[in-house]
Amino acid sequence: MDKLVFNPAATIREQGLVRQRLVHELVNTATVGFKRDFELALRSVKVDGGGFDTRHQAQGISSDRVLMTPGPLMVTGRNLDIAMEKEAVMVVSATNGELAFTRRGDLRIATDGTTLVTGSGHIVQGRDGPVRVPPGFRIRISPDGTVFGADPAQPGAEPNQEVDRIALRDASRTPLSRRVDGLFKVAGQPPGTDIVNGPEPPMLTPQALEGSNMNPVAAMTRLIDHARSFEAQIRVVKEMKDIDVSGASMMKPV
Repeated sequence: MDKLVFNPAATIREQGLVRQRLVHELVNTATVGFKRDFELALRSVKVDGGGFDTRHQAQGISSDRVLMTPGPLMVTGRNLDIAMEKEAVMVVSATNGELAFTRRGDLRIATDGTTLVTGSGHIVQGRDGPVRVPPGFRIRISPDGTVFGADPAQPGAEPNQEVDRIALRDASRTPLSRRVDGLFKVAGQPPGTDIVNGPEPPMLTPQALEGSNMNPVAAMTRLIDHARSFEAQIRVVKEMKDIDVSGASMMKPV
């Protein structure tokens, strides 16, 4: 029985990783700028040990690489909302101070009244450090990331005073992976490694947000498929148990 149920038991264990990733993506369906990962696949791996050489098990192949497929664009009309175009990413500072990247564009002013941060609280980086705006200024962000401000004490004045420029990078030729805090980093490089800009000038769309590139219908369909596969593997295990019980009963003395 042990040899017979080895494969379905290993498959059940490995498919748990797939279901965990699908659930994580479904939870982030409404997260601004969320990017799903590459698919987690299963492969057959030969198992060393006693017995025949035909014993194999299913092993999950995971990747923390993110898919930079654009999500739906949502126009908000809010001056601090931005959506990165194509495969551009915004440079931010992680909570531990490391350089990181994000597509989350729901910006706001931090509690100190001057620092520009993302909706998750990560500090937005500019030319020479964090982007800081004069307290109380009206803010406007241009498509190239330049931040303009205007003194509200001057009625009717447009925000034409340049404050800083948001640091943007073109990641079209740089593979990115997900950090444990949800931000992005250069795949295969130490944390904090900067991106070498690609051929496209990084641009953004002001007064708009990018939705998650996760398709909830496709994710639910895959979850249903994995549930059916789980049930099939369980049926195999139960069938092997019945065969084992039948074989044991035949060995009993009459």
